[in-house]
Amino acid sequence: MKPASDPGRLIIVSAPSGGGKTTLCRALRQRMPDLGYSVSFTTRPARPGEQDGVDYHFIDLDDFEKGIAEKRWAEWAVVHGNLYGTSADFLRQALVAGQDVLLDIDVQGTRQLLAHFPDSLTIFIEPPSMKVLAQRLAGRGTDDPQTVARRLRDAEQEMAQRELYRHRIINGRIEATIETLVALVEKERATGRKEG
Repeated sequence: MKPASDPGRLIIVSAPSGGGKTTLCRALRQRMPDLGYSVSFTTRPARPGEQDGVDYHFIDLDDFEKGIAEKRWAEWAVVHGNLYGTSADFLRQALVAGQDVLLDIDVQGTRQLLAHFPDSLTIFIEPPSMKVLAQRLAGRGTDDPQTVARRLRDAEQEMAQRELYRHRIINGRIEATIETLVALVEKERATGRKEG
């Protein structure tokens, strides 16, 4: 852990829908309780088991658009037809206090944040193959076949931009992927320097 006088750093994890980033980020937070976590705001409805303020801040479209006009979002994007955004105030306060902050966001959001925070640690989680990703999405049982097909098309576009990220991890077995991710973040936080 760094001294409070040092500014914090963003740790950005992205993956296609169904790529496992929520599970991986949850495991990373359990292993590193001092890590800040930015809970995204979204206009999409909550899925079964999701909690407001824990998984996402669920808000309506008018509220989100008001936030755009008021520049409340450090980044925001339209993903699968819904709006998602990161609170600029939360990031500013955490980073000034010297806290590293984990973000679970998409490629569009990463591009926006890197324009302001170029020394962010960026990690892209890849599925072993598109076939495996299709199986994972279908296996979740949360989307109809048309939505799964759209998510797979979006995944191909996101995978085509993975070179934007400093690090890439293939998520084959979740336990091994968690260990790889934790080791990478621990090393980066210990050195505090930009790689690549």
